Amino acid sequence: MKFRQTLTASVALIPIALLSTPAFAQSTGSADFDDEIVVTGSTSRDVAGIMIPDSPKAKIVVDSVLIQRQRPGQSINEIINLVPGVSFTNNDPWGSSGGNFTIRGFDSSRISQTFDGIPLNDSGNYAIYTNQQVDPELVERINVNLGSTDVDSPTAAAVGGTVNINTLTPSEELGATVSASYGNILSDGAGDRPYYRVFGLVQTGNLTPWGTRAWFSASTTNNVAAFANYGKVDKQQYNGKIYQPIGDNGDFISIAGHYNENRNNFGGSPLRANAFTGDKSGRFYNIGNPATGGGFPCQLSTTSVPNTCGTEFERRYNPSNTGNIRWQSRFTLTDRLTLSFDGAWQTVKANGGGTTSAYETAFTRTNTANGLTFTGTGNYGGQYYFGRDLNGDGVLGRVTLASPSQTNTNRWVAIANLVYEINDTNRVRLSYSYDRARHRQTGAAGFLSPNGEPLDVFPINDPVKDVNGNVLQKRDRLSFATLQQIAGEYRGEFFEEKLIVQLGLRAPFFKRELNNYCFTSSTGGASGAFVECAPASQAAAYQATFPYSYNATTGVPGGAALPQSRTLKYDKLLPNVGAVYKITPDLSFAASYTKNVSVPSTDTLYSAFFFPANDASSVRTAETSDSFDAGFRFQTSKVQAALTGWYSKYSNRLVTSYDIDGNATDTNLGPVKKYGIDASVAYQPIEEISLYVFGSYLKSQIQRDAVTSLNNCGTTGFIRRADLCYIQSGVAYLRTGGKRERNAPEFLVGGRAQGNVGDFSFGVQAKYTGSRFMNDINGEIISVPRLTGTGNELIFPGAKFKGYTVVDLDFRYSLASAGLDHSFVQLNVSNLFDTFYVGSFSGGLDTLSNSTNAFVNFGSPRAISVSFVMGF
Repeated sequence: MKFRQTLTASVALIPIALLSTPAFAQSTGSADFDDEIVVTGSTSRDVAGIMIPDSPKAKIVVDSVLIQRQRPGQSINEIINLVPGVSFTNNDPWGSSGGNFTIRGFDSSRISQTFDGIPLNDSGNYAIYTNQQVDPELVERINVNLGSTDVDSPTAAAVGGTVNINTLTPSEELGATVSASYGNILSDGAGDRPYYRVFGLVQTGNLTPWGTRAWFSASTTNNVAAFANYGKVDKQQYNGKIYQPIGDNGDFISIAGHYNENRNNFGGSPLRANAFTGDKSGRFYNIGNPATGGGFPCQLSTTSVPNTCGTEFERRYNPSNTGNIRWQSRFTLTDRLTLSFDGAWQTVKANGGGTTSAYETAFTRTNTANGLTFTGTGNYGGQYYFGRDLNGDGVLGRVTLASPSQTNTNRWVAIANLVYEINDTNRVRLSYSYDRARHRQTGAAGFLSPNGEPLDVFPINDPVKDVNGNVLQKRDRLSFATLQQIAGEYRGEFFEEKLIVQLGLRAPFFKRELNNYCFTSSTGGASGAFVECAPASQAAAYQATFPYSYNATTGVPGGAALPQSRTLKYDKLLPNVGAVYKITPDLSFAASYTKNVSVPSTDTLYSAFFFPANDASSVRTAETSDSFDAGFRFQTSKVQAALTGWYSKYSNRLVTSYDIDGNATDTNLGPVKKYGIDASVAYQPIEEISLYVFGSYLKSQIQRDAVTSLNNCGTTGFIRRADLCYIQSGVAYLRTGGKRERNAPEFLVGGRAQGNVGDFSFGVQAKYTGSRFMNDINGEIISVPRLTGTGNELIFPGAKFKGYTVVDLDFRYSLASAGLDHSFVQLNVSNLFDTFYVGSFSGGLDTLSNSTNAFVNFGSPRAISVSFVMGF
């Protein structure tokens, strides 16, 4: 790799490891192939913590200068909320309860997030779990690709962009850092809601004459729920990295490990009217209804008639144990040929969901078509039937049990790149990426303690069994998601390095091995209603009672499709091309084109099991997109600026929504067009002052009307308005054509200013997020004339959440004058003006604002934290 550098004495203070292993791209191979570091005088090209790489693709790099000014322990995705095109809403002020994340209007399932080059997205639904990210103190840089991926990206769905998190390279000097934080929510009616966090990092320095070095860290976080009188977060995380340089040309081997354990309750609440009115008086509340046995504290019913103790949304747990082991390496084979290899093993144990009122009786149902009756245990219509007395009261009734959806994943990833430098201005690379995940999805029930708490937040550890000793499941799947990808790329520099051209082609081959051990009875529904899970010993009897049928003429299936296995394959040639032309040494023009693919999630694929495998009705088509970017960049030691226009066209636009129980509903919106503008300017006129502003405009347009249920368009349907729904040739359509996609703000505008005076430094940052629609018909709560009778009535075809502005402050006092050169006290205030707004929400194709399954998470209230950081 060509590596230009112009160094002065002061630049020598930069660790050699950071110079020799650029960390602007996703994998080691991409970093080695794409990036150059140009250091001029005594400063790098970072300005105010922002850098715009000289790449054909639209990228922004956020470095540790800006990262460390945010609240310690904050989610990585909240930190990059300062990047144009990015929108993140935090479910709590501390970063440990998740949130909603989009880039250019695409949700997290369409964004690849990587950790030292290794994908973090869920292998089944591609979601990003923002509360499980690495501690920010360990992050050197975050690279955000807007609307594109690197050619070796091992991703199944990144049509919206990538977020690449690069952790620290171990220092050559012995050192340590310890920080302790305390915080609280400062809003009217909040009461006492404390936050505690402790973090420690040890740098070993060089351990051998060959430069072997390492770092190790640990952290623990505890806080109570942001809004309800019940709920908490207990989080602990451990990290380590061992680094071995090889020679002096940038070759190295790195082995790293990560483990994160979260114990947290759900942080939102069922959709309420104040989500639309902006009234925050009811923001802090007590859960449940004591009149029905609910609320907190409470006592579980000891009879065969359950009460509501332990059933509230806020009492649901969302525990997770996640870990990985990562390998990165680079080897110079000849003076022109280099090999890089990254690999990882990941493990996930997690669940989410609430409780159920399980039957102690057996299940009985008669098929009126053949007169046969089935009686047995299992899970049918989303309900458990155990056939035995569970609570010991001697009466077979119903009992409240925990019933989350459990996921266990083991994943192996490998990325290899072979880079050949033809000459000083031309290079090529060949890459191979491998990603295989074993994804086990089950749904066993667990007992609750007398106060409504689960005896074990992981019921899979000790599940409830039926009268015959069977573990009953509400879902029972085993999936293998495999990607094998080959890619090639060329990079050339022409006209005295004024023109840089990149030409790439990747060929991913996706395979989904799906095993459903339950019967499939419909294409979807509430709480697992599309599957009927009978114990193996009773499966034949259930099959005989409800035999499967399919009318090829009408395309209508019936009965129950057998437990079965299917293997599906997707492949696509995906070109990406781009160029950068330097108009002057500081001003350049860049343009790129990328073709992307998004393979349907496992939920989408399993819903097709109700149709015959060889029938067209079972086909689930991959989403494809063509994305174009073009813009200007201006880069000096004092200014980093970019203005980018972009356009994306999508075929088979797949969107997924989740109800209050976490059940997925998928919609194919067909063709969708998106276009917009992203702009940013970072300016540092003198060392003591830095300024940064950014903004985005997003236009999203669905190109056709979406098919819906006939019931939705009748006079008794919930929409009942001809301007929203119509029937044509016996097919019902929602008027989505020309409408805006849900959860896509039209405007994002923000900025940050920072000043340094002696030992004091002060920062203020603000972000405006435009209004968002709850569904794809873009309806709002309105008063209209009644269809029958006189007067008006309120209808609830949707909702439009208002735009909002959030302002944050940070103060830092250095203790250098007291002889503690690497120590300081930092104060962070988030949401300074206590703005009330809707953060994340469960939107859908036609989700109603009065839906009982809908939920919102209110945006984080005003909070303050103080952190003492001591470095040695």
